Amino acid sequence: MAKVHLCNITVMDNPSQFLNPFQFEITFECIEELKEDLEWKMIYVGSAESEEYDQVLDSVFVGPIPEGKHMFVFQADPPNVSRIPENDAIGVTVVLLTCSYRGQEFIRVGYFINNEYSDPELRENLPSPPQFDKVVRNILASEPRVTRFKINWEETNPQENGTNSEQTGTGTSTSGETENNTPADIPAFNENSNSWATMECS
Repeated sequence: MAKVHLCNITVMDNPSQFLNPFQFEITFECIEELKEDLEWKMIYVGSAESEEYDQVLDSVFVGPIPEGKHMFVFQADPPNVSRIPENDAIGVTVVLLTCSYRGQEFIRVGYFINNEYSDPELRENLPSPPQFDKVVRNILASEPRVTRFKINWEETNPQENGTNSEQTGTGTSTSGETENNTPADIPAFNENSNSWATMECS
């Protein structure tokens, strides 16, 4: 049984300028004290074609953690624009939030992002190279893709349990259970809600 339940994530400062920091308010609950830290990562998917362009925006350790409900704000700088392929700079991409315990990833939350120019003229005639200071980032906060993985919460050597084999990226692993699957056609980015909640924390 999982010892950590994700209760809520609120996407802050959304929509925002592309060069502004990412900010997520994360609420989670521990059903018992954790002796070691949780590792949270924020990953920007630079291109759907290859994980080579994924960027870890930040990685933070939270803990040790007593039993109960906890909240923190996870903030990270925007991606390094020089590492984003020009053809993938504008349009739809993904940001991922992951959490691991003892080196074992047990939850992954993905959000679609729509990057577009605020100026209609620039939207019609895309400049080359991209002008990121004029791009607006809109995170589709109301429809996250949530994948959970079974891990051994007691095992000190995560390589021995072999329960989590997924690599960093946007692919779906058969070792995880995916919720809120997004249909193949990307939803319109006109949602007003900036948060979502599971039913685990009451």
